[in-house]
Amino acid sequence: MSIGNSKRFDTRKLVGIALLTAIVVVLQLLGSFIRFGTFSISLVLMPIVVGAALFGVWAGAWLGFVFAVVVLLQPDTAFFLGINPAGTVITVILKGVLCGACAGLVYKFLAEKINTVAGVIAAAAVAPIVNTGIFLIGCRLFFWDTIKEMAAGTKYADNVGLYLIVFFVGLNFVFELVVNLILCPAIVYLIRIGEKSIARKK
Repeated sequence: MSIGNSKRFDTRKLVGIALLTAIVVVLQLLGSFIRFGTFSISLVLMPIVVGAALFGVWAGAWLGFVFAVVVLLQPDTAFFLGINPAGTVITVILKGVLCGACAGLVYKFLAEKINTVAGVIAAAAVAPIVNTGIFLIGCRLFFWDTIKEMAAGTKYADNVGLYLIVFFVGLNFVFELVVNLILCPAIVYLIRIGEKSIARKK
């Protein structure tokens, strides 16, 4: 690859990541108005998966980071910030960055070993699983006493973990996972278009 082609490719990659960054911000802001249970739904996972697949693990991590920053600025997060600001920031940043990075790693491995479709399906599933999993771990590490107090007045007083899943995760995770998997064909199509476009510029 010549230096000129390399620069054009790098510029195209930067433009692609910038576009996906804007989409992540817009979708997360719009998602705050769409509620499915207690908390708003993360509609940004699809562009994060697309970015991670097209541009690599670091792009996925960056898009996840942007997602996390927007989440920190939204009203839902104020509840957690009021209890443990440091724990909230750590949890939100980690779940965003890791969901993007893990999606990129899984896609890269399976796309090389099997095919693009397998990579996308796995990445689309991994993103919400990691996102929700880190959230649950953060709740256990930083907010457990508060959640126990909240559960005390309910039928889940003896099963705080179940209370956490029902009231803090609920159907949000299921919805995000199903939406990602349903949109897999569209994700595959977008990635193939992107890969062909990138290949032509090399």
